[in-house]
Amino acid sequence: MLKPVVKRPKGDLGETTKLSREHTVANPVPGLVLIAGGKLTTYRVMAKDAVDHALRPQGGGDFAVAPPSITERVPLLGAWGYEARTNQRVALSRESGIEIGMIDHLLGRYGGLIDEVLDLIRARPELAEPLPGAPLYLAAEVVYAVSHEGARHLDDVLTRRTRISIETFDRGIACAGQAADLMAGELEWTVERADEEVDHYLRRVEAERQSQLKITDRGGRRGPGEGSRHRLTPFYKGSPHVEWRDNVTDG
Repeated sequence: MLKPVVKRPKGDLGETTKLSREHTVANPVPGLVLIAGGKLTTYRVMAKDAVDHALRPQGGGDFAVAPPSITERVPLLGAWGYEARTNQRVALSRESGIEIGMIDHLLGRYGGLIDEVLDLIRARPELAEPLPGAPLYLAAEVVYAVSHEGARHLDDVLTRRTRISIETFDRGIACAGQAADLMAGELEWTVERADEEVDHYLRRVEAERQSQLKITDRGGRRGPGEGSRHRLTPFYKGSPHVEWRDNVTDG
């Protein structure tokens, strides 16, 4: 993952991990507002600063008459109803037939919007099945990503709409084929298109693995205890038939 950081002082060749994650907002030309730096956990503050800057005269707006930002008081999607549905977690488990641990997972992922996911399962009970290789995720979550969140690509679903790519040992490889098939049913993909999506994702995973072999800012590779790496060798047969062989190598 690349992190945008504000330019380091001239002549400073130190480690990027030591760079400040503070953000800055700029207005290089009238009507264009740019933001650099920052980090994911401060995205709402960054958005507030960018919008406030855009409303100022130099950003093309009229800040003097604009109301103050209410970003900090706007709840995230799923915040409404989260506490109430959490209190009803046992009832949700009984009504849906889904074990309590999975209900907790869905509450953590979707909050008060959990009912939208459960509605999909009520309409299509087969979506209550976990994904192969990703037992903490249900097939319904892939369908929900497409039908309710606007996902259009497999890598988006496995890396962003869910956390499968970072929470499973193989980075979601085992479930890529089935996830693509579920998406194909929603988006009317052809078999060829589904295969392309899986192939693209497999290439992405391999690129990530290769990037971890590169030299770091410290001039070395991985530290002690990180020399042995699991390498998955693909034997791709097309969606949903993807076979992988696990080879352990010494780096």
